[in-house]
Amino acid sequence: MFDLTMKSLAADFANARGLMTRHWFGGILLALLCGTAQAESPEALLKRADAWRLSADNMKVETRIEVMKNGALEKERDYLVFLRPGRESLVLMQSPAEKGQKVLMKADDFWMILPGSQRPIRITPTQKLIGDAAAGDVATLSWSEDYAPAQTEAEKCESVACTHLTLKAKQASVTYARIELWVDTKTAQPIRADLFVVSEKLAKRASFEVGTVSGKPQVTRMIIDDEILTNRRTVLHYRSRIAYEAPEAWFNPMYLTRNTVAP
Repeated sequence: MFDLTMKSLAADFANARGLMTRHWFGGILLALLCGTAQAESPEALLKRADAWRLSADNMKVETRIEVMKNGALEKERDYLVFLRPGRESLVLMQSPAEKGQKVLMKADDFWMILPGSQRPIRITPTQKLIGDAAAGDVATLSWSEDYAPAQTEAEKCESVACTHLTLKAKQASVTYARIELWVDTKTAQPIRADLFVVSEKLAKRASFEVGTVSGKPQVTRMIIDDEILTNRRTVLHYRSRIAYEAPEAWFNPMYLTRNTVAP
C-alpha cells in the first residue's frame, strides 16, 4: 500500500511538473510572439526617418541646389544652413547672385533679410527660393516636429518592404499641409514622398538618395519633381553635415539686418 501511494504521488508530481513546464514555455512563446507582433509606432518610425536627414540637434549643412529644365541644368545655387532645436533654421545664400541674403525660421515665423535693408521681410515657408525648392525645403525642416503621422499600410517599394505614413501638418504655417511618405520598414530610410498644399492638390513628388556622410549612411540628395510644370526638376545636394552650435544672436531677425554673419 505504501509503495502504491508513493508511486501515485510520484506520478502526480511528474504530471504537475510537466504541466508547469508546458505553461512556462507557453508563456515565454506568447511573450515572444506579442513582442514580435507589437508594431513600431508611427511617431517612433518618423523620428528614425528624420535621423537620415538630421544627424544632430545643432547642425551646419552645406546645400547645393540644381534647377533642371527638360533634363538640362538651368541654374544652381549654394546655401549654408544652420539648425537648432525648436524648429529654428538660418539659411545663408552663398552664390554671387544672392550673396548676403538670409532666410530665418523661428517656429512658425519666416523672414527674408536682404543686404542693406533696415527691416526683415516676412515670408511663408512655401515661398520658393529657387526652382521648386521652397524656403521650408532648404531649411531642412523636421518631419517629426511639424507633422502628426498616421500609418496607413505596409507596401512594397522596389525591392524592400516599406511603410506608408500619412503626415498631417500640426500648424498651418508649414511648407506642406500633408505629406504621403514611404520609408523602409526596417531601417526607416526615406524612399519617396508626395507633397500636398492646403487645397489638397498634389504639388510635388520627392525622392531621396542615400550616400555616406562622415562614415554614416545619410540622405545626400532630395529630388523634387514639379507636378504642375512637368518639365522641371529641382535637386537638393546635401554636401556636408557637421555638428555646429550657432550663436544665439544669429536667430534674431533684427540682429541679422545690422550684422554680417561669418561662420
